[in-house]
Amino acid sequence: MALTRRQLLWAGTTLTAVSALTACSSGDGAEPAGSTGGGSARPRKGGTLRVGALGRASAITRDPHGTQSNESDYLIISLVHDALTVPGATPNTAPRLAVRWEPSADLKTWKFKIAEDATFHDGSPVTAKDVVFSLKRLRATPAGASRLPGIEAKNITAQGIDTVVLVSDYANAELPLLTRLTTFVIPDGTTERDIAEAPGTGPFRLDWFRGGNARLVRNDSWYGGDVYLDAIEVKIFESPQAMANALLAGQIDVASNAGAIAARTAGTRSGIQTVRRPNDMAMPIVMRAADGPFSDARVREALRLAVDRESMVQQVLSGYGTVANDILGTGDPAYAKSLPQRTRDLVRARQLLKEAGFDTSKTYELMTTEDISGLAESATLFATQVREAGVKVKVVKQESAVFWDKTWLKGDLYTTYWGTNDSVVFFASKTMVSDSGQNEAGWKDTAFDTAYEKAIGTADDARRTRLLQQMQKIEYDSSGYLLWGMADGVDLAASTVHGLPTLPGYGRVQLEKAWLSR
Repeated sequence: MALTRRQLLWAGTTLTAVSALTACSSGDGAEPAGSTGGGSARPRKGGTLRVGALGRASAITRDPHGTQSNESDYLIISLVHDALTVPGATPNTAPRLAVRWEPSADLKTWKFKIAEDATFHDGSPVTAKDVVFSLKRLRATPAGASRLPGIEAKNITAQGIDTVVLVSDYANAELPLLTRLTTFVIPDGTTERDIAEAPGTGPFRLDWFRGGNARLVRNDSWYGGDVYLDAIEVKIFESPQAMANALLAGQIDVASNAGAIAARTAGTRSGIQTVRRPNDMAMPIVMRAADGPFSDARVREALRLAVDRESMVQQVLSGYGTVANDILGTGDPAYAKSLPQRTRDLVRARQLLKEAGFDTSKTYELMTTEDISGLAESATLFATQVREAGVKVKVVKQESAVFWDKTWLKGDLYTTYWGTNDSVVFFASKTMVSDSGQNEAGWKDTAFDTAYEKAIGTADDARRTRLLQQMQKIEYDSSGYLLWGMADGVDLAASTVHGLPTLPGYGRVQLEKAWLSR
């Protein structure tokens, strides 16, 4: 399960409400929504962008359908291999290798049209057979059922040379958005021995790869429009601080996903710009709802009321984030902004604990890891804050492997984290529907399940939005999540870099429109 969980984090998997059932690629080379601008300057071609990205030498992978736990690997793979769709600003899902898609009347069968001028880096055309081969290979991975839920390998077929047909086991208005999850396309028949060297279709092709570092050169035949940079060089770093130091020393041009601490120190230096990507990372506290000391909804509500959210954002995230309201999917267009923002109320928290008969004489363990910056710090500050409501919490830091094996999905109280947060439905399907495979809190609510099933089964946007609002109200009232804030994604870059993406999650790797002013 840990493989599935981490793949979802790094890939920035997202499912959002379908704003259009068909879409077309502009291909006009204009600077896309969700990228930093260059003011009034026109993008110029040329130059090599040197990008630092986080990763560990022991976790390097070249497999586009494998588990990319390294940011550096995912960045390289995403620039070389195109997925069927990519994140967009409005709507949230934009065309890439698939230029349009349409459903059957029952929302079970979806047809994806492949860009007619798409070719692999070796010059061969991309066909529906290539896509079918790639999706079936993806589906066969250990995490495949989670990446393409509801779609069996036998139900992935080609229709002619340019159309791929996906048939779901159930009506799913959100199905096209699953194709943002590492649906990277490689040639039909690629052997396992040749996976690492398989040609891609992306805006850059691989020049060389050594020890996690790589040089990518522009694909002048890319079907997606102008690519400005001559090349991108990716350098792997094991810590955000080392990466930020390399930026300050002029060794790289971009420190990708550097984080708040690095931004606080390096971002104030002359010639360095900070690029913030809102709603990039959620670090909720999970309270087990199925059984144990936090199974009473009044106790979970009390803990939510005991937290000083603004203080959490300022101290844990150094202000690089926003206050949240215990609902996952804060970037969803259908996010329930009308729900009252929870604020700290220690009097009410103590009252709820008393009504629930909560044992305040005991000390409860809060399990956490140091997998990402700020996670353990959030646990420590939470423990300090809830003590003022009479709840004694001891923070226990676990090694990553132990946490994912022993605590995740099982613990009474623990921290978790998710990248990309622009979909209420994604989190519902993965973590809150009663039979979801990653139900982190063991929470079950029949009304929530019913609203979810209706939401994914309707093509009517207005009705789906109403159902999503209903789901969020139920989540807000009784789920096992305490989401105190949302962390911004933070990139640092030299002032000569333009066109960097500002979308969260997977959107951070879309560097095809980046350019240099020197």
